[in-house]
Amino acid sequence: MIFLLDDNPNTPFPDVSLAEKEPDGLLAVGGDLTPQRLIQAYRLGIFPWFTDGEPILWWSPDPRTVLYPEKIKISRSLRKTVRKKVYKVSFDHDFEGVIRGCAEPRDNSPGTWLVPEMIDAYHQQHQLGLAHSVEVWEREQLVGGLYGMAIGGVFFGESMFSRTADSSKIALLHLSRKLIHWGFKMIDCQVYTSHLASLGAEEIPRVDFCGDLDRWTRLEGRAGSWADEGKIYPECEGC
Repeated sequence: MIFLLDDNPNTPFPDVSLAEKEPDGLLAVGGDLTPQRLIQAYRLGIFPWFTDGEPILWWSPDPRTVLYPEKIKISRSLRKTVRKKVYKVSFDHDFEGVIRGCAEPRDNSPGTWLVPEMIDAYHQQHQLGLAHSVEVWEREQLVGGLYGMAIGGVFFGESMFSRTADSSKIALLHLSRKLIHWGFKMIDCQVYTSHLASLGAEEIPRVDFCGDLDRWTRLEGRAGSWADEGKIYPECEGC
């Protein structure tokens, strides 16, 4: 059974245990992308994903792919890239540029899931101090980055992009180091990919994921803009 959501952003979501097994995690259809609805969804382990022309689809797959910041894997090639200090990294300096970069069609897909409705919704969250971007720069050009939502002690990763080798990995590495410093517990990666697994992401049962969310989204976290972190060269202990 797939649930239909009405237009009231405060209408509760159905329990995630009721999500479909095929397609994996499809839970509900409809509703809207208001800040209230999105925040409620993330706290419950639910996220929107749909393409242009489709209604809003809400998902909670099982298992869930997560990355614990302290477990990020740094390959030998990535260590070499970091040591060269070719790239600079910033936070919340160009949210628009990052989300537009993430919306660019990929080599294996001519379309994008980041439709205008989604972009507008995350812009609203950015203005509220909940959505954040990590930018990677080379000679003052934006060459990679990622964005997502931060609620309590959890960062909900949404998308990343690279225009040069290792630039999105640099963004994730630097984000992980900052999240450790700030006391964050987990990065939600949503669904498994071999690329994420190579960086240390792992699958956990949805019931465990939701239990962690219930505890960790209640933490103090780091609300507001992260832009005061400035633009700095990425460094990592042990690289």
